[in-house]
Amino acid sequence: MRIKIIRIIFVISFIIIICGLFYVQAIRGQYYYDLSVNNRIRIVHLEGWRGNIKDRNGKVLADNRISYDVMITPQEIKNIKDLFEFLSKALNVDKEKLIDIYRRNKIAPFAPVIVAKDIDRMQAIVIEENKYLFPSLFVQESYKRIYPFDKVGAHILGYVDKVNRSRIERFKEYGYSFRSTMGYSGVEEYYDSYLKGQEGGLQIEVNSQGKQVRLLSIKQPTKGQDITLTIDNDLQLMSSQLLEGKNGVIIVMDNENGEILSMVSTPSYDPNIFSDSRKRKMMPQLFSDLNSPLLNRAVSGVFPPGSVFKVVVAVSGLASKKMTKHTTFDCKGSYELAGMKFGCTHVHGMQNLVQSLAHSCNVYYYNLGLLVGADRMNQWARALGLGEPTHIDLPFEKSGYVPSRRQGILFGKRKWYTGDTLNFSIGQGDTLTSPLQLVKMMATVANDGSEVQPHVIKLIGSDPVETYSFKREVKIDDSVFGEVKKGLRAAVSEYSGTAHVLDIEGLYVAGKTGTAQSSRNKEHHAWFIGYVIGEKRKLSFCVFLNMGDQVRIQL
Repeated sequence: MRIKIIRIIFVISFIIIICGLFYVQAIRGQYYYDLSVNNRIRIVHLEGWRGNIKDRNGKVLADNRISYDVMITPQEIKNIKDLFEFLSKALNVDKEKLIDIYRRNKIAPFAPVIVAKDIDRMQAIVIEENKYLFPSLFVQESYKRIYPFDKVGAHILGYVDKVNRSRIERFKEYGYSFRSTMGYSGVEEYYDSYLKGQEGGLQIEVNSQGKQVRLLSIKQPTKGQDITLTIDNDLQLMSSQLLEGKNGVIIVMDNENGEILSMVSTPSYDPNIFSDSRKRKMMPQLFSDLNSPLLNRAVSGVFPPGSVFKVVVAVSGLASKKMTKHTTFDCKGSYELAGMKFGCTHVHGMQNLVQSLAHSCNVYYYNLGLLVGADRMNQWARALGLGEPTHIDLPFEKSGYVPSRRQGILFGKRKWYTGDTLNFSIGQGDTLTSPLQLVKMMATVANDGSEVQPHVIKLIGSDPVETYSFKREVKIDDSVFGEVKKGLRAAVSEYSGTAHVLDIEGLYVAGKTGTAQSSRNKEHHAWFIGYVIGEKRKLSFCVFLNMGDQVRIQL
C-alpha cells in the first residue's frame, strides 16, 4: 500500500512539471521571448554600511559616506569603442586604463563590472544623463569608510579595503565576496564580523535603453553593529600632540578594569588612504617608509626594557627571600667582573631597595641579579606578564622574549655567562618587551598582585561586552609589592629621584625611568612607566621614545 502511494505521488509530480513546462513554452513562451529580446534582468548588489566606531564618550571615530561607482554590464554592451571613449572623457581617465580595469575584473556576462570608484557627484550626473546612449552603463551608490581624525588613533582603529584573493578563499563561507570590504588591522579587523554590514541586492528589469521597467525583487542590505571603545579621544589627541615628530608610544590604562584610555604609536598613518580613491596614490610611499608608520609599536613592537626591568628584579629578590628591604650594596660607579667593568650612571654609595629604584642604581641590580639568578628572574618576569601575550583585543600582538639559561642550552644558541646575568638584571641583552606588557606589569604592581586584562572594546551595539575583571592573582607575600611601590614613589617624590620632574603637587605619581640600547642597531630607547592615583581612578601608563643613535636621552 505504501509503495502504491509513493508511485501516485511521483506520477502527480511528473504531470505538474510537464504542465508547467507546457505553460512556459507554449502559452507564455512568446512573452518570455519578448522579455529576453527587448528587456534584460539586471542584478544590482547593495552594500551594507559598516557599523560606526565611537570613543567612550560617543564621539565618532570611524563613519561612512555615500560614494558613486561606475559599472558596466558586459552582456548589454553594444559598441565597446564608443562606450570607453565616452567614459574616458567623462572621467578624465585614459581609455586604455579603463579597458584594462574592465577586462581584469570581468567575471561573467551578466555580472556588472566596476570600472571607476568614488567618482564625484557631477561626473555621476553626466553619466546618468547619457545612459540612454549606453544601456550597459550605470552609476551605483556605495559607501566609503571615513576617519574624521585622520592619523589620530589609526593603529587602534585600523582601516578597510577590498577583500584580496587570499582572504576570499579563507572567508567566503562567512559571506565575503570579491565585492566585499574588510577590516585590516586594529579594531576594524578584530571586530570585523560585528562591524560588517550584510549585503543586499535588487533584480531589475530594464529595457533595451537601460531604463528600469520594474523592480522584480529586493533584499534590503543591513548595517553592521556600532562599536564603542574604551578610548578617550581627547586623551588620544593630547598624546598624539606630545609625540608629534617622534618615534614612540604612549599608553594609559585603567588599573581597575584594564580599559585602555589612550594608545598612541608614532609615526602614524592616515587610514583614509585605503578607502579614499583620491588618496590611494600615497600607498606606495606608506608601505616603503623606513619608519614603519603601519606598525603599532604599542602592541607589535618589542624593545629592550632597560632599567624598567629592575622592577622585576626587585620583586624576584624579595619574593625569593634572597634579600630584604634592608639589604644594601655599595655603588662605586661600576661593577668589576673578570677584569671587565659594568658601569653605573653615578657613584651612589650605599643603596637599599627603595634608594636603588629611586636612583636607578645599576650596581645594586648587578649584585641582586647574581643573588637571585637568571632562572628566578625569568620566572618572575613571566609571572608579571613579560614574554607572554597580554591577549588584548587587537591583532598582531608580539610576545617579546625573556631569556633563560635553559633556553640557551636547549636550543644551542650559546653558553650562558655571568656577564649575561649582569646584563639581564638591568634589562639589557636579549630581553624584549612591548610597551603594553609593561603597562600591564605596572598595573599588577599597583594592584598588589591583581592582574587585569587590557582591552579596547566597551560596547557592541548597546550591549556591554563581557566585564574584564581580575584574571588572576600573582601569588606573593603582601609586603613585596608594598616595598617596590615605595621605591617607585621615591623615584618621583625624592629630589634625587630620576623622575623628580613629575613630582606635581596634588598628584600621586610613582614610576620607573629607563634607557636601553638595542643590541641590533645600537639605537637608544627611553622609557618611563608608572601609575597615578587620582580621586576617582588609578591609572597605569607607559611612555616610550626611540631617540636614535646620537641623541642624549633626557626625561
